[in-house]
Amino acid sequence: MTLSKRASWFLIVVGVWTWAIWPNFLKNIWKDDRSWDDGPTSFFTVHLVLTATSLAIGSVVGWLGIRGARAGRPAVPGAASSDQMISSGR
Repeated sequence: MTLSKRASWFLIVVGVWTWAIWPNFLKNIWKDDRSWDDGPTSFFTVHLVLTATSLAIGSVVGWLGIRGARAGRPAVPGAASSDQMISSGR
C-alpha cells in the first residue's frame, strides 16, 4: 500500500500532536487531588493507561507517516538502489 504525501504528513502531524498533548494531560492528572490517596487511585491508573496507550498509538501513527513520506521521495542520483544493497540479515 502506498500513502499519498498528504496522508503521510497528516499522520506525522497526528503523531506530533499526540506527543504534545498527552504528557501535559498526564501532568495535570498527576496534580489532581483525586489521583492520590495513600498511593495512586483508580482514577490515576485509568488515566495513566489511557495516556500510555495514546502515546503508543501516536508513535505508531507517526512512524507510519514518516515511512510513507520517505517512500515517496525520489531516489538520490548515484545512490545504490534497494536491490543493489547488501541485506543486513534481519
